[in-house]
Amino acid sequence: MAKKPAKPKGDERPKGVGVIYARYSSHNQREASIEQQVDQAKEFAARIGLEIVQTYSDKALSGKTDNRPAFQRLLKDAEAGKFQYVVAWKSNRMGRNMMNAMVNEARLQNAGVRVLYTEEDFDDTAAGRFALRSMMNVNQFYIENMAEDIRRGLMGNARKCMWNGIKQFGYRKSADGMYEINPERAEILIEICHRFVSGESLASIAKDLNARGITTERGLKWNKNSFGFLSCERYRGVYLYGDVRIEDGMPRILDDDLFFKVQEELAVRKNRNGVKRKNADFLLTGLLYCGTCGSPMTGLSGTSKTGATHYYYACAGKTNKTSKTVDGPRCTKKNVRRDDIEEYVTNRIMDVVMNDQLLEHLADYTEAYCMSSRKDSEIALLEGELSTVEISIKNLMKAIEAGILTDTTKERLVSLETERANINAKISIAKSEEIKFDRDLVLKGLKSFRSGDITDQKFREKLITTFVQKIILYDDGVVKLIFSFAGDHNTVEGSLDLENSTSPDLGEAGSSSGCYAV
Repeated sequence: MAKKPAKPKGDERPKGVGVIYARYSSHNQREASIEQQVDQAKEFAARIGLEIVQTYSDKALSGKTDNRPAFQRLLKDAEAGKFQYVVAWKSNRMGRNMMNAMVNEARLQNAGVRVLYTEEDFDDTAAGRFALRSMMNVNQFYIENMAEDIRRGLMGNARKCMWNGIKQFGYRKSADGMYEINPERAEILIEICHRFVSGESLASIAKDLNARGITTERGLKWNKNSFGFLSCERYRGVYLYGDVRIEDGMPRILDDDLFFKVQEELAVRKNRNGVKRKNADFLLTGLLYCGTCGSPMTGLSGTSKTGATHYYYACAGKTNKTSKTVDGPRCTKKNVRRDDIEEYVTNRIMDVVMNDQLLEHLADYTEAYCMSSRKDSEIALLEGELSTVEISIKNLMKAIEAGILTDTTKERLVSLETERANINAKISIAKSEEIKFDRDLVLKGLKSFRSGDITDQKFREKLITTFVQKIILYDDGVVKLIFSFAGDHNTVEGSLDLENSTSPDLGEAGSSSGCYAV
């Protein structure tokens, strides 16, 4: 049984006011509840004569993370000087990870705030501080050991293909702890798959499911982003958990034929426009704009009276019914044949690619941009913080060398060294994730476009998406290409022979059959 905590300093009353911090993790029923922690803290504060002005509490949140709303508010208020003491139940309220707990303690200490514990006696002496560090070590060992036990149990369950808490639409937990098919949900899943591979949009399917009162696995309404589960192999009977993958480890809902049709459809729809393209690709969608009214030009196709299929771009200000006036279309821009405008744009981009001087400029621009971005990056900020800490340590060491050696300077030095270690660790992680810039490699990549086949549709698409930001087509045939890089070379103007490039007017109602918009 823990002994009663001592007063902060002998029998003196604490100078200043205090607050209470309480945290309760719902997964561990042995811990004292929020109410119990608060009651004990109030009794403790009354016993030592400390005035409590506020209570901060985080319910059902683990001490493994500092992303605790009330705890973050406490830290900010402490640094604002709103109180001088924090009363908590045990040291593990500050965080069961020793490093995080020590950093939090140091941050509070730097703000002039001392932490007192109702169930643990850590006075402000060398022995007390050592006991606190030891208890934090115990807390860290406890949570790591518990995590290992949990992981060991979950992996054991996985090898037996048991339910491990992962919900999957169409399944439920059986009485013996395994996955079993939920008949009603499985029927809905099969319906969704058949409608999806037949071409119906996910937004349309979601709207229908909501109208029928059917919810997602989480009990929410459907939207077009609710169908990520369609790619899961569990529906083929494959048990999945972490690195565990067991064929026929759970009951199958979808046969392979339907499952792989769904995967193929997902792959087809995963493109710039987010929908399946039928019969043709329109590479300039989202890039081509009308020079007359400023509206985007949309890729359309249709069959003329002669039976020929035409692919073209039409101004949305002309084809959109809501854009029309009483006297007729707002914009009179003629349609332009898709192949002609796309070939023109492709050739103009290749002019850029074949220009050595311009590619050198692009490489320089990219390098300058990367260096500028790095200055504003997390690494630069961390290095700035590290520099400040290094200066503080250097000044403190000068003071110690001059004979100014007290408990305060020792604690401050330990705090700064801990902070320095934390910042160095963050810098190492950030540098490992940083994308390294190589100018020669960038230039080589740009020049590699020269060997591409401009008749290949995939190469054309890569070329356009890499270089082009916007294209404006005017009535007189002038085409303005705005490239995605900055500087004096980012705009090119030229002319397209519209007389031989315009398509039949298939954008109006009744002028074509089987006409659709991409």
